[in-house]
Parts: sequence; C-alpha cells; structure tokens
Amino acid sequence: MHDFQQPQGAQKRPMKLSTLVTLMVCGVIGAVLLVIYTFYLAQITRATRTGLQDTAFAIARTLADSPEIKRGLLSPSYSDIIQPLTMDVKQRNHLLYAVITDMHGIRYSHPDPRRIGQRFIGEDLQPALHGQENVSVNHGVLEEALRVFTPIYNTQRQQIGVVIVGISMNDVQAQINRSRWNAIWFVLFSAIIGTFGTWVLVRVLKNILFGLEPYEISTLFEQRQAMLQSLKEGVIAVDSQGNVTLINHTARQILLSTSNRLPGESPHAPLQGGLEQVLSSGIALQDQEVGCNGRLLLTNTVPVLSQSRVIGAICTFRDKTEVSQLMQRMDGMVNYVDALRAQSHEFMNKLHVILGLLHIKRYDKLEEYILQTAQNYQTDIGEIQHKIKSPIVAGFLLGKINRAKEAGITLTLAEESRVPDNANEQQVAVLVTVLGNLIENALDAMASQPEGEISLLLHYQNGWLSSEVSDDGPGIDPDKIDAIFTKGFSTKGENRGVGLFLARQQTENLGGSIAVESEPGVFTQFFVQIPWDSERNAE
Repeated sequence: MHDFQQPQGAQKRPMKLSTLVTLMVCGVIGAVLLVIYTFYLAQITRATRTGLQDTAFAIARTLADSPEIKRGLLSPSYSDIIQPLTMDVKQRNHLLYAVITDMHGIRYSHPDPRRIGQRFIGEDLQPALHGQENVSVNHGVLEEALRVFTPIYNTQRQQIGVVIVGISMNDVQAQINRSRWNAIWFVLFSAIIGTFGTWVLVRVLKNILFGLEPYEISTLFEQRQAMLQSLKEGVIAVDSQGNVTLINHTARQILLSTSNRLPGESPHAPLQGGLEQVLSSGIALQDQEVGCNGRLLLTNTVPVLSQSRVIGAICTFRDKTEVSQLMQRMDGMVNYVDALRAQSHEFMNKLHVILGLLHIKRYDKLEEYILQTAQNYQTDIGEIQHKIKSPIVAGFLLGKINRAKEAGITLTLAEESRVPDNANEQQVAVLVTVLGNLIENALDAMASQPEGEISLLLHYQNGWLSSEVSDDGPGIDPDKIDAIFTKGFSTKGENRGVGLFLARQQTENLGGSIAVESEPGVFTQFFVQIPWDSERNAE
C-alpha cells in the first residue's frame, strides 16, 4: 500500500504534545522566574544600600559621641588626635573615608592628609551643619560614595561639628553583585527543577492519553462522532450516577418520538431500568426486548469497567418493529402463496377427475362434480377474498385455515366479517401478529382433542376493527386468566410466554384494547379492537 502524499499547500502537522507542553510550561516558568529575579534584584539592591547606610550611620554616631573627637574640635591643641582616630575607624570598617569638620566645613581629618584644613566639598553638608542627619550619593575628592552626615554636639547640646562617613559605591555595587549571584543560582536551580517537573508532566500526560497527540485525539473524536451518528442503532452512555454522557442521533429519534407514546410515559423509562440494573450489578444484559414509544426494541446493556469498578454503562438498541412488521408481512405472503399452491394441486386433481369423467362419458356425474367444486371454491377462497380486502390478511387467514385443517381443527370465518383494505402497514402488522398468536394458542390448546372448532369474526365500523377469536378448547383457569398477558407467563414450559405479552403491548401502543373471557372446559374468547385506517379513509 502506498503512503498518501501530503498535497502542496496542505496544512502542516500540528506541534507534538510534548513540545507544546514543554514550551508552554517553560515559558510560564521562565516568565515567573524573570519576575521573581527582577523583584529580588530590586529588593536586594534596596536592602544592601539600606544596610550599608545603617552601618555608616552607626559608625558616624559613634564618632560623634566620642569624647576625643569633641575635645579635638573644642581645643585646637587636641585637634591632632582626630586624624589618627578617624583613620583607625576607616581601616577597621573598610570605609572610603571618615571626615570630621567644624561648623565652617573645615576638615579635621581626611584619608589624604593634604586635604586637612581645607573646606569640605559638597552642598550635601549644609543640612548637617543645621543639626540634621542626612544621606546622599556624591562625588567628592576621591570617588563617588554613599555619604552619611551626623552632627556633633558638646555637653551643652550645642553643635560643634559634623561627622561624614563615606562608603565607596564600588563596594556597594560589589556587595549587590554578590547578592545577585545568589539570585542567579536560585533561578538556575528553579529552572532545573521546573524542567524536570515539565518532563514528568509530559510523561504523565502521554500515559493518560495513551501516547496519542492532541490532533490524533481530535481526529479520533470526530471519527467516533461521525460513526455514532451514522449508526442505525441507538447508543446511550451513562456515568456511575446515571447521568447521560452520550446519545447518538438514532437514539434521540427513537426516545424523543411522541407519535406513539402513551400518555404520561417517560421517553427513556423502558431503558432506564436496564441501565440502573447494570450499574448496580455490573452484569451485562444481552438481547433484551423492551417496548418504547410504540416500538419494540432489542437492547444490549453492558457495564463500563475501570480497574474492576463500574464507572458507567452503555446501552445499544435497534428498532425491531420494522423487522417484525416485514417478517409478518412476508409470513402473510408466504401463507398466501402456500394456500395458492395447495389450491393449485387440488385444482389439478379436480381437472384429472373432470378429464376422467369426460373419457368415460359420465356427464351426469361431471355436472354434479363441477357444481360441487364451484361451491367449495366460493366457500373457501372466494368468500374470504370477498370479505377480506387486505391481501396480506386474506393470505394469512387462508394459511391458518389450511394449518387448522392439517391439525384436524375447523377454523371458520363468520359470515358477517368485513375487513376493508388498509394502507397503514403498522396496523396490518399488529392485526396479523395478534390474530396469529391467538389462533396458534387455540390450536395448541386443542391439540389433545380429537376435534375442535375455532371461530373468527372481523368487523369494521367507523375507523375501528373489532376481532373475536373463540374456541371450544379446555379454557383458562380463573386464577390464571389475569396473568396470561404477563411477559414470561406460560403453561407450555420455559422460555415461552412472550406471544400474548407482545400482542397486548402492540395493541395498546396503537391505542387499541384486548380482553379475554373463558370458562374452563367450555370455551375461550378473545376480544381485540384496534384503529383501522381503511383505504377509503386513507385517500
């Protein structure tokens, strides 16, 4: 088999699930880590500068409270002790500088001794000369630095000078960079964990989806939907709670049809019981016949199992009514053909008799025989065709009459019987089904009798066809007469008791009725009434 080539301009195959999930999750993780890194970097920069600023203020306040610093500012003879003291503080705390000025901004200390005695450079000194601590980033004599200013007071709380502590911005940035590397390592570690988690997620998703790609799943879903909708069988799926999760077009047509539904009947009641039974027991129900909306359905209900646990049920069903109607119609035609075949053999025999009488020139006997034959024809076939205008029903009755003759039983059609033709195939099929069941039951009941008679009356009036089937068989016990229409009830053995049940069900689905009277040992009589759309009314 040759592979199909993708036509030019055809849409490319969608991205694989693994690639798609990896890109999406990695994109999300990357965006989150970038935001975290940005906020962390801003936070660590602010925290580092705040920490160094607090350290610088602590050193400056310590120097401002130092008695030696105060003595050096108040007494010119002691001013020389300020420079060694500030240089020692500078070296111990790794400062850029520690400078002491008087109220005129004249330096008393500086890392470059040549700057001692000169005025401090920078307008950021002015707030400190007025007794206010402040902080700034400025470029003085040395390099750009983070500078803090703290006033110096004497014992009378009179300001006598200012302490300036400077930390190189290069040192500040170096400390920030060290903290930034911590953030970078954190981001890298998180990215590794995220990548591993993405790989695990992809594997889990692939296992859940049976290794299928999204476009394959969508294709299978579309194919399944097309297949379900094209089926002539109805399909219903329910979950473990009995909620419908799937129903195809055929099932909707059958269940939602209101043409033959009985008043107050739920559209899904006949199927609901089977689904609930399968959900509770977990045992499949095969080839069950149920009536629904005037149709006879053949259903199969199976549980849906997951790890030996029932998680739902699926019911498939098909309409058996059309098949049954077609089979009944064929049975009527076959009976009709069989009757004609039997009559044909009988007619050939009669021709041989006539030919023999002609040869022996017994014309008196020939006339008598022909008259008798014509009378029998009128009695059997001609009379039935005259009374029963529906060929299916007529053929059915001829077949049953011959069947009864073979069994030694007489089946007679009442003189007043009249049945017009009917274009409604469903009504004809129901009539054949009901009469067939009643006549066969009568033949079975009288099988042990040496002789018997079955009487049949069919009468049409005002759109209704009334039927009476009576026999002189053994009758029905009074305690059983109410149960004969129950499915499964039979006196003939197991796997029986369906005929009368179906007869009553189909009769009532048409809006008709069926009843019975019986006296044990005397007679049994069934009364059937169904709507009958005669050919005249149908036109």
